[in-house]
Amino acid sequence: MTIQENIQRLTEYGLLTGLIEQEDRRYIVNQLLLLFALDEPGECEAGKVKIEDLEEILCEMTDYAVAQGILKENDVTHRDLFDTRIMGILTPRPSEVIAKFRALYEESPEKATDEFYRFCQNCDYIRRYRIAKDARWKTETPYGVMDITINLSKPEKDPKAIAAAKLAKQSAYPKCQLCMENEGYAGRINHPARENHRIIPITIQDSPWGFQYSPYVYYNEHCIVFNSQHIPMAINHNTFVKLFDFVKQFPHYFVGSNADLPIVGGSILSHDHFQGGHYDFAMAKAGIERAWMFKGFEEIEAGCVKWPMSVIRLRDENPRRIIALADKILEAWRGYTDEEAVIFAETDGEKHNTITPIARFSNGKFELDLVLRNNLTTPEHPLGLYHPHAELHHIKKENIGLIEVMGLAVLPSRLKKEMEQVKEAILSGKELRGDEVLEKHADWVDEIKAGYQDINADNIDEILQEEIGKVFMKVLECAGVYKRDEAGIKAFRRFLQYVDRQ
Repeated sequence: MTIQENIQRLTEYGLLTGLIEQEDRRYIVNQLLLLFALDEPGECEAGKVKIEDLEEILCEMTDYAVAQGILKENDVTHRDLFDTRIMGILTPRPSEVIAKFRALYEESPEKATDEFYRFCQNCDYIRRYRIAKDARWKTETPYGVMDITINLSKPEKDPKAIAAAKLAKQSAYPKCQLCMENEGYAGRINHPARENHRIIPITIQDSPWGFQYSPYVYYNEHCIVFNSQHIPMAINHNTFVKLFDFVKQFPHYFVGSNADLPIVGGSILSHDHFQGGHYDFAMAKAGIERAWMFKGFEEIEAGCVKWPMSVIRLRDENPRRIIALADKILEAWRGYTDEEAVIFAETDGEKHNTITPIARFSNGKFELDLVLRNNLTTPEHPLGLYHPHAELHHIKKENIGLIEVMGLAVLPSRLKKEMEQVKEAILSGKELRGDEVLEKHADWVDEIKAGYQDINADNIDEILQEEIGKVFMKVLECAGVYKRDEAGIKAFRRFLQYVDRQ
């Protein structure tokens, strides 16, 4: 296609998806002509355009920009900066997006979020064609059906671009990728373009916050709720209030916070934010296996959840009562030490105990899951005692954040290629030890071979997926501060008794 044809096709795409109206057509065409240094659109027809055509249209337009010297570099980082600039031309201004959201919210919160989610995909802030590349499957476990993903939607950066980013001038604007100032920002080599990014302002605990979707969408309607101010994350009374403030406004969504300490926290601790969405994780479906009646809060349904990590669930019609009990549990946990269970509130002045909280509205009641976390390190486990242990690092070495806590594995992209190589090695009988890349999987592969009578080309993909899922289950068991054996159950009970005594 010529550039003139693709300008017409992109304009038709904007009309098809509702990004622009017929009255905008001439304006949009002229803005695209300006971007590509063209004087006129020429005589051409766009033909029929489908939503699925967007990737091809943008790719061809960016190729043209490279060929004409408009785009000086042809790596994925610069191409992303440029095609986001293209889509920014089609993306309505924030005030229009907000007005539409608020009008739909008056009909129902779900209508408002449904439309905003579609919009974020249509304007290519959420790149559908990249998300589709992620490997996804489900694994049955004793705790329920867990979700496994190999993240392939974040493009691998070109080494040249990585080197250039290191040399690029450092800027404090925006302060981080969650700041409000990202909306409409053109980006740079070390910061993504956000010209097609829109934020819905909401009020949380009487202060201004923002609501947006994650561009990487690890699950359905994966949203981010963030403070308008660039302030650090903290887990405290206000956290619980804010979580329920959001759930009351969007009762069809869950919302949770990463923990506020390194190792057990998220990747961005410098900006106060939550993650939520319209998805039922395995942890949410797991039931209470050991009920507990907290002294002074007898009306609250509470207990330990059947889950590999240590989770206390609180259920009640009144979120204020839940918050009061959550405050008590958090305060108790922050200062709790049980040497027999290898739980230390602090060592050498460094605090270790925190909580990963998740709130939702379910079956007519508010729920709050409190996941007990501890970031203690030991000589045997220098990355964290309650962190994936070394024998599991061949699959998952990274921190266990909110999403993984709930039962969705976000595994590194390297596994895609490595599992293809492991598959070939198993089928051919190749020894993995001595292979610089694959030897880390050798012990695991030996266990797989011993566990199946017949591994062949027809069943090996399913077997590898199943075994990866089992590793993730073990990862979560490692992250649980109380193990699910008799000693762990007794230790968990000791903490609940300690809460009652406070």
